[in-house]
Amino acid sequence: MPRSSSPKYTVDAPTLVTAPGAETAALAQDSPPAAQAPAAPSADAEILTLAQAGDHQAFAQLYSMHKRRIYSLCLRMVNNVAEAEDLTQEAFLQLHRKISTFRGDSAFSTWLHRLAVNVVLMHLRKKGLSLTSLDEAMEPTHDEGPGRSFGAPDLSLTGSIDRLALERAVADLPAGYRLIFVLHDIEGYEHNEIASMLDCSIGNSKSQLHKARLKLRDALRTSHRKEGLR
Repeated sequence: MPRSSSPKYTVDAPTLVTAPGAETAALAQDSPPAAQAPAAPSADAEILTLAQAGDHQAFAQLYSMHKRRIYSLCLRMVNNVAEAEDLTQEAFLQLHRKISTFRGDSAFSTWLHRLAVNVVLMHLRKKGLSLTSLDEAMEPTHDEGPGRSFGAPDLSLTGSIDRLALERAVADLPAGYRLIFVLHDIEGYEHNEIASMLDCSIGNSKSQLHKARLKLRDALRTSHRKEGLR
């Protein structure tokens, strides 16, 4: 990790908390309840303004407010605690360098999330992450049949299911499948955005997501059968 004169913060590794996604309502625990009153926007805006002006105490407050979500994002994407801690640290170092460039065109949390995603993707590219080819993903298998609608909702993954079983199943996905599943179904990115991030086609993103959902469905069925035998 590059050294920087930026202030260093210790990343506590909290229990994995996942964010809500279009197809995975069971992962919504990380979002605040609807009835919970959000922090006063004016106070948040003041902290951000002070941090942009170089106030280290304000930056530490931003770190405290957002570190858990950023760590959880990194952990979901790389499935490695040590790497997630390093990437969280790198994301906040990048934030320290670039915070003055934030212009408010989107919510700060969204902007920070994208910054963290880019840090993780750069890390994965350096590691040589390879995605399953589109041709391979489109080949029908024995139990899937030839007709598939890539990117369509998978109702078998929606609803009240065991949270820990789902987290384990996501963690066990091949790296390429897990990455696109996290970006699309958990983080809420569209396929065109994912294609741009990963330098792949929209069809490739859709096919990888479809394969990821199939693997998750099989893993959850297996988990439920094991639970039923106990």
